[in-house]
Amino acid sequence: MTLHTVENRACVAFGIKDVRQVQQPLIYAPDEQVLVRIARGGICGSDIHYYQHARAGMSILKNPLVLGHEFIGVIDAVPTGSRLKVGQRVAINPSQPCNRCALCLEGKQNVCRSMKFMGSAQFDPHVDGGFCEYVAVTEQQCVPYAEQAADRVMVFAEPLAVAIHAVHQAGDLVGKRVLVTGSGPIGCLVIAAARTAGATEVVATDMSPRCRALALQMGADRAVDPSDESSTAPWGEGGGYFDVCFEASGAPAAIASTATFTRPKGTVVQVGMGPATVEMPLGLLLVKEVKVVGSFRFVDEFATSVRWLESGRIDPLPLVSAEFRQDQVVEALEMAGDKSRAAKVQLVFA
Repeated sequence: MTLHTVENRACVAFGIKDVRQVQQPLIYAPDEQVLVRIARGGICGSDIHYYQHARAGMSILKNPLVLGHEFIGVIDAVPTGSRLKVGQRVAINPSQPCNRCALCLEGKQNVCRSMKFMGSAQFDPHVDGGFCEYVAVTEQQCVPYAEQAADRVMVFAEPLAVAIHAVHQAGDLVGKRVLVTGSGPIGCLVIAAARTAGATEVVATDMSPRCRALALQMGADRAVDPSDESSTAPWGEGGGYFDVCFEASGAPAAIASTATFTRPKGTVVQVGMGPATVEMPLGLLLVKEVKVVGSFRFVDEFATSVRWLESGRIDPLPLVSAEFRQDQVVEALEMAGDKSRAAKVQLVFA
């Protein structure tokens, strides 16, 4: 197998509050991999956790890691016979499932136990992400999009795919009343996806006035402070008001509240990563036969997300708080970590 080396400057996490710009040559197989020059990336919660704590959940930083799993770029080189073309703009799916296990063969690649997810320290060696000048990926990871589509829109492909998958987990939303608890970037994208999927009423909650304002911009009919009992108490009357609750905060109190607010035979979709264990009123879930389902990453929804963004079906731009150059990655991470100021912060590479 022939290997090529490309000079590459990357945003690498070494430890707590230690992210640096590093010259890190990229070695790739031109006969098998697509070389992509990165144009833009979006900072996600996991990037912030690696920066602030040198870990994201159970994924602990043991070695230097190139951050980033939300990124797009322009194709620089392709293998012979590829369907892709040099110069094409592509959104890159950071998922690298094994495609051999029973789960993958059943079309459930998002829960593949051997999944290598770019920008993740789950495995050792870690899987480098896309906050760098170049990445080498498979053809299957690249989803081309139209030249006229704006980069600052298309870089939302990965988080919107998470939201669309969550909506799919809920089933048919046409005519349904929906609650979204937690109006951060993912919660707001769930709001937009639920509205697009036909929900007749979408209500959002968040402790932050800034987040509630964003929820309204992203399509919520109402945005409520969950500590305002005068607003939330009626949702529990008559067995529950909402057909579907998307829990996107990960907060234990919000998770528990969904059992009260969901109507009998309704559905709770858990999207937010919370603590390892939480208390849930199982009696309510049981007697109301509420279905509780998890939602983790995405499968085919990544391509759907690209199409929705490309066509303008969903506009994520209200969520963009700031843009920084690649060499300002530390300033970008600092701002992204300040939830009083930022929703989504983007890095510009080209």
